[in-house]
Amino acid sequence: MAVIWDVSQIDRSNTNAVHTVHWRASKTDTVDSVDHSGSGYGTCSFTPDPTAEGYISWDALTKVNVQAWVQEKLGADAVAAIEASIASQIAESKAPTVLFGYPENWE
Repeated sequence: MAVIWDVSQIDRSNTNAVHTVHWRASKTDTVDSVDHSGSGYGTCSFTPDPTAEGYISWDALTKVNVQAWVQEKLGADAVAAIEASIASQIAESKAPTVLFGYPENWE
């Protein structure tokens, strides 16, 4: 399963111009009925220009449009780094390098 990119919130002006998009990227692998998850969260700021070619009005926005804006704004290298971080979180969950607890003889 691939990393899922989602939009958590869109901040807009009173003229319906998008200024900030809050995004989340996540993935869950299930192994032997145990979920191993990783995620990332952030924001992207935009400077809307209603006169620009390709401008999309608030009423015409789709989830796909906004997700594409986020990934374009972040850039391919950042998207790859975020997805690598998520993969690393899942790998750590599957085979932890740091364990916790007490020795059996702990009093």
